[in-house]
Amino acid sequence: MPLPFLTADGVFDAHEDEALPHADPERWRRPYRPGPWRVAGAALLLLVSAFMLLATVIIAFAGTWGGAAVAGAASLTVIGCALRILRTGVWVSPAGLRRVGFFGTRSISWSEIDTVRKVQQPVRWLGLPRTVQGQALTVAGHGGAELPVLLTDHSADFLSRGEAFDRAAGRVEAWAREYRAVPA
Repeated sequence: MPLPFLTADGVFDAHEDEALPHADPERWRRPYRPGPWRVAGAALLLLVSAFMLLATVIIAFAGTWGGAAVAGAASLTVIGCALRILRTGVWVSPAGLRRVGFFGTRSISWSEIDTVRKVQQPVRWLGLPRTVQGQALTVAGHGGAELPVLLTDHSADFLSRGEAFDRAAGRVEAWAREYRAVPA
């Protein structure tokens, strides 16, 4: 028995030239699935937080309430970090483009964007300081203002998944073509 509500397969049935089809176009959408590296990192953090919560319960049963509070707060912080890791990425809506990072979020309206394009350039490998030659999806603002790189093919979402990077870049470019033409 297929359970289509448990998968995101229906989201990727659109053609390359059109934006994502969905019921509520006003919501912020991620035009791609989180990659295996991002999901594995978040799963590892959630596993660590499970052990931390177990330690919190043991500390609480031992009667050390101060230590239990500290351990509980630390485990909730790790859970929050795991959820934030899953949330990071590029999100699109008719209002504009949103780049969600671990520590901050930046939203850009479509009227501020001049071009969205794929370029060949040195990119960071899994967000680390090491750079390798790869592809990046860049955004240029009006007046030639270069904005931060949106996606790279060596990020936690697209490492060893070149086809998924091309598909996601095509989706973001399709949103840009569709909504930059509409006056705000």
